[in-house]
Amino acid sequence: MKRLFTLFVAALAFVVAGCASVQVTDYAAERPRFDMRAYFDGKLVAHGIIQDRSGKVIRRMRVDMTATWNGNTLTLDEDFTYSDGAKEKRVWTIVKDGDRYTGTAADVVGQATGIAAGNALNWRYVLQLPEAQGGWRIDFDDWMWQLDERVMINRAVFSKFGLRFGEVLITFYKQ
Repeated sequence: MKRLFTLFVAALAFVVAGCASVQVTDYAAERPRFDMRAYFDGKLVAHGIIQDRSGKVIRRMRVDMTATWNGNTLTLDEDFTYSDGAKEKRVWTIVKDGDRYTGTAADVVGQATGIAAGNALNWRYVLQLPEAQGGWRIDFDDWMWQLDERVMINRAVFSKFGLRFGEVLITFYKQ
């Protein structure tokens, strides 16, 4: 009976935590209004960290980006340089439809989907890690908050099978 009660309490806590999650609409009144077209245009640079599930920083990075638009389609060319000297490239193709976004990249499984409200964008996708990093498919719950016309903060929690493995924190600077 004690084991059943413990299982019930754990399940209830899981359900309550799921109901309390933040929604992008919680930021609807925040300003400046997130504007991907205006912010992601031209040259940008970002600095960030990757933390494991305990909060330990396991990697540091710099990202140099070039953002160009063709109609409602953004090409975001990202060049990552990690503190250990490793380099990585990701090229996003993102389509804007009002406050909704869809995107693809070579290491993204299927399509990324996002919605913006107020100063925030919530972006969700599955990333295929390279074989050298385990080759896993990792779920990303990615949030961006535009602070002003030059600065944006990005926090992405990554998980697998619903278990949180860590997060990425990045600060973007528009040049």
